[in-house]
Amino acid sequence: MAGARAEFRHADDRPDARRTDREEPERREAPARILVIDDEEIVRDVLTTLLGRRGGYEVLAASSGAEGERLVTEHPVDLVLLDLFLPGEDGLDVLRRLKEDDPAREVIMMTAHGSVETAVEAMKCGAFHYLTKPFQNDEVLMLVETALTRRQLRLENASLRRALAARDRCGRLTGRSPAMRRVFRLIEQVAPARTTVLITGESGTGKELTAEAIHQAGSPEGAPFLTVNSSNIPPDLLESHLFGHARGAFTGADADRKGLFEAAAGGTLFFDEISTIPLSVQAKLLRVMQEKEFLPLGSVTPVRVDVRILAATNEDLAALVERGQFREDLYYRLNVITIALPALRERREDIPLLAEEFLVQFGDEHGKPGLRFSPEAMELLIRFAWPGNVRQLRNAVERAVLLARTGTITPDLLPDELRRRSAAPAAPGPLPAGMTYQQAVGEYEKSLILWALEQSGGVQRRAAELLSVKPTTLSERMKRLGIR
Repeated sequence: MAGARAEFRHADDRPDARRTDREEPERREAPARILVIDDEEIVRDVLTTLLGRRGGYEVLAASSGAEGERLVTEHPVDLVLLDLFLPGEDGLDVLRRLKEDDPAREVIMMTAHGSVETAVEAMKCGAFHYLTKPFQNDEVLMLVETALTRRQLRLENASLRRALAARDRCGRLTGRSPAMRRVFRLIEQVAPARTTVLITGESGTGKELTAEAIHQAGSPEGAPFLTVNSSNIPPDLLESHLFGHARGAFTGADADRKGLFEAAAGGTLFFDEISTIPLSVQAKLLRVMQEKEFLPLGSVTPVRVDVRILAATNEDLAALVERGQFREDLYYRLNVITIALPALRERREDIPLLAEEFLVQFGDEHGKPGLRFSPEAMELLIRFAWPGNVRQLRNAVERAVLLARTGTITPDLLPDELRRRSAAPAAPGPLPAGMTYQQAVGEYEKSLILWALEQSGGVQRRAAELLSVKPTTLSERMKRLGIR
């Protein structure tokens, strides 16, 4: 409870000398709240007086476990003093329910001298400590102060963990690497401006999640977020899908129909893989972006619309422009702000964070909570190049969860390709008889290139990145070494 730590005081403190004037307002604002559950009225009265007057805490009292459980649902309680033996009920059962309701809430058991063994058993069930009756006042105050201190520390640690987790997240994106920190800062900067943003990166790097994060940070609550994946829509239907049509615009158009632009009014329209949009539709898209209006198919009445455009691609749009496959004016209109997402192999420090997040997610989904990675399995995850990026990592973790029979994810539960491809080939030993130095160098270079091609799934551009060479250089060496 906020401010609870300021309430702790030693048993020999006198009421008139407990605090300075500066500290007193804090005590009054948020005193710790303690619940005493005991069927003996005299015990409840003594503890209420002791903790209230000498300790300065707010004290509630209950004569049964049921009454105590009702009070904790009505009032936030920081600490419970619970009698181990209550008429008609087991104090251990009450303890378990109290800890299930709030694991951070501390419970001190109270028991007679003859039942210390049972009290120790209660500590195994989550109790902080125990008091033996009859107890000394100073002993009670000291133990209460210690228990509340531990609760406050646990709450502060939980708050710190939440703050750190929030710092590692932006919407549904996760990462603590410098590369992802830069992405998060860019999202924060561009989101309020409602300008067009082009998101680039390999497949599986989280382009749609980035678009969602921009939308959430820069749009009113409840504003629509719609995705257009033109590669899944036949070209002859895409224009109608985007802009709608009037009745009679074409065969089968028996009623007016609104398109995605109107449906996304006031929100965001995200074009995933925008490079696949036909040139004929690109011209109309450019007009909407510039003029904020469009003509539905078969209509002569323009429709004005306020929609933010976000686009993503894993292609080199500039190269497509040079080849005449993408409009140059649309490219420059889209490329106002570019957010380039790093490949997972370029931010390996994020792999444990992402893997643990997926492990918790799929463990809960498949009824296997509490799973953990063995050190060997985590090492394989970190060393692998992940040509499919975060999407591939996510699938690998889900597979491991489904196959897990124990609480530990071991290497044998991970895809075979992780074990085959996680390490680059070792340096060769002494030259074989009859092999020249130049031949040995060629063989080792060939093995490196083959390894990189396996890691990248056969994509030469990614293989070149792994080898830190230009794609043209890699292509030339592949031809020279006879690698197809």
